[in-house]
Amino acid sequence: MEEKLYTVGKIINTHGIRGDVKVLRVSDFEERFDIGNTLFLVTGNKVVTELIIDGHRIHKGFDLVHFKGLDNINDVEHFKGSSLKIPESQLSELEENEYYYHEIIGCEVFTSDGVSLGMVKEILSPGANDVWVVKQQKGKDILIPYIEDVVVEINIELKRIVIEPMEGLID
Repeated sequence: MEEKLYTVGKIINTHGIRGDVKVLRVSDFEERFDIGNTLFLVTGNKVVTELIIDGHRIHKGFDLVHFKGLDNINDVEHFKGSSLKIPESQLSELEENEYYYHEIIGCEVFTSDGVSLGMVKEILSPGANDVWVVKQQKGKDILIPYIEDVVVEINIELKRIVIEPMEGLID
């Protein structure tokens, strides 16, 4: 496969005995797991196989996904820890001021007065808004809510984000 692949989920476990897998979604787009869609199973940096979704539901905050022709736990047990990816051609156009996770992850975060806080290492989706996890050079991670009052500027080309920290955000 020559086309660049983007992660939409990670298989964290099996579920039941009929071939379902428990997926931690790393995409805002729930439709990535719609029945009939194709995903690529990637272990390490190697594409292992192409999978067609024939079942999907949400259970306790995780996506439970079933793939065509894999109807037994033994068929999917070895998938644990693997990533589910889509090719670049499946990325859809976004509205202005909307971004894919892969565009935000790896950006350096600065305060409005120019102080570097660190790099965005992951994005959490706990509810009303996303939360960006920023890895500092020293100390613990900072959790930045992706809301208008906090995130002032995003420049994908420069991999730079500017925030106006709320009181207590980076203490």
